[in-house]
Amino acid sequence: MTRPILLTTGQWGDMPLETLAQKLSEWGYDGVELGSGGDHFDVEACLSSDRYARDKKDMLAKYGLKCYAISNHCVGQCVCDDLVDERHQAIIPKSVWGDGKPEGVQERAAEHMKNAALAAKLMDVKVVTAFTGSSIWRKLYFWPPTSDDVIDAGYRDFAERFTPIFDVFEKEEIKFALEVHPTEIAYDIYTMQRALEAVNYHPAFGINFDPSHLIPQFVDPVKLLEAFPDRIFHMHVKDSKVRLDGRNSILSSHLNFGDPRRGWDFVSPGRGDVDWDQVMRALNRINYQGPLTIEWEDSGMDREWGAQEALEMVKKQSFPPSGQAFDSAFSKRD
Repeated sequence: MTRPILLTTGQWGDMPLETLAQKLSEWGYDGVELGSGGDHFDVEACLSSDRYARDKKDMLAKYGLKCYAISNHCVGQCVCDDLVDERHQAIIPKSVWGDGKPEGVQERAAEHMKNAALAAKLMDVKVVTAFTGSSIWRKLYFWPPTSDDVIDAGYRDFAERFTPIFDVFEKEEIKFALEVHPTEIAYDIYTMQRALEAVNYHPAFGINFDPSHLIPQFVDPVKLLEAFPDRIFHMHVKDSKVRLDGRNSILSSHLNFGDPRRGWDFVSPGRGDVDWDQVMRALNRINYQGPLTIEWEDSGMDREWGAQEALEMVKKQSFPPSGQAFDSAFSKRD
């Protein structure tokens, strides 16, 4: 089993896609997860032009690359977020923002997400990675006192908004892979279980496995893989490092990424607290056949240097499972 190694392009949106594709080809990548934004991928343009998808695929093929997934995280965040502000406006298309009134933004984001499934099909892609947002994330700490009814309503809201989206994904034979992540409807194992229950285990709904978001929560990434082996639709190779020093916390102290005072931060894959050996063994156990997609984020390292180092790390760690017991050679033979 040889899994292709990709780069998700979202953090490179300031670089023309063809420039990035040429670099990835030279470095030895197999393909990309196209991030929505810049000239990398535009859902609306893809649906409005007969040539858009073909031109993207042809350009990538010129450099020996293939698109395996599309990222639509930013728009997905707006579907369930009912507190919409300038942060959302900065990351979504103007057509989705509109007049900025929350319910309208949510409705337009939902339609845009449905269109992402149609665009993915035109790109011959089987997975869209995304966020969902959440109407209850900001109520995480349960103060002021928060009743079970309030939390139940949040999961009903998620189901009502996303079930029609998942229905479109199922019709188009595309998988919706939620990145289990703080600020989303699912951020750990228990909340992912509840999200699945809320949509009656919709077949189109699963996980974009990214261990870097579990490490700062002290959740074992392998446990997530073991809990939902048939729902791992995609994965991000991304790392994080906990740096608690007695003065900071995992809540990050309202400090920006890259600030050394933070209690944790993202680092280049292989330089953090993710046990990649155990992750790869777990992926083999659940028979994950998808790509290994490097999502490179490290405020203290040059990204081109880091993307190459990360690629070499993944190549070394991605070993095939054994086809026999190690001691089978010692067994008796007829």
